[in-house]
Amino acid sequence: MGVLKRFEQRLEGLVNGTFAKVFKSEVQPVEIAGALQRECDNNATIWNRDRTVVPNDFIVELSTPDYDRLSPYSGQLGDELSAMVRDYAKQQRYTFMGSIKVHLEKADDLDTGLYRIRSRTLASSESRGRQPSAAPHPGGYPAQPSGPPPMPASPPPGGRPSTDDRPGEAGPVPSSRARRWIEINGTRHQISRPTLVLGRSTDADVRIDDPGVSRRHCEIRVGAAATVQDLGSTNGIVVDGQHTTRATLRDGSRIVVGSTTIVYRQAEG
Repeated sequence: MGVLKRFEQRLEGLVNGTFAKVFKSEVQPVEIAGALQRECDNNATIWNRDRTVVPNDFIVELSTPDYDRLSPYSGQLGDELSAMVRDYAKQQRYTFMGSIKVHLEKADDLDTGLYRIRSRTLASSESRGRQPSAAPHPGGYPAQPSGPPPMPASPPPGGRPSTDDRPGEAGPVPSSRARRWIEINGTRHQISRPTLVLGRSTDADVRIDDPGVSRRHCEIRVGAAATVQDLGSTNGIVVDGQHTTRATLRDGSRIVVGSTTIVYRQAEG
């Protein structure tokens, strides 16, 4: 079961079902949960091969009508959203520099149905000053952030990150001379540039003839680490058995799109 679905089910059971009426508001809690996931993805910073640091301090700015509907439940909603962010980080192998906090605030410049996410990466001892990182979009989806979160003053302490029970290790980061390719139904496609778009469209870098695949389904990015990112496809992506929107790839990772399995491979040149 996906992180968002578990979040929604937990929310429905809170306070003897009183959250049911909240879901009738212009901005739904599950929309906010999805935006927090994207905020983590958009601001993820690779610290070393074992650590990708994401924000842990979030402010959700709402219009006055939406804030008035949600604020009576702000304490429990903040706790559930924080738990959802923690679950998502565990799935994505992200880590935090401090405790996770999610708060609601009223923003007079937002119309009903719009919201804005602000986030920072804060160590436990830091103050709670925040900077905006996204602008409102119709339907609640935030625009691209203005930049990555500030890096901590010193490296995180040794040992494993806070997402301790993550599934497996990402493996060593390949050098710049590493060869990278994908295999689809026995056919090898070399990755020779920083991004590779996969989809059903003839404009995709790698065309996949599968009715369950969107025209621009997902994108593989290579750099210090290789990642796959869903591009808003209809059926989503599954990486190594996990439904996700973004994941770090290691040699042998299996990406399922529609009914097609893509195997990611990398080797030193």
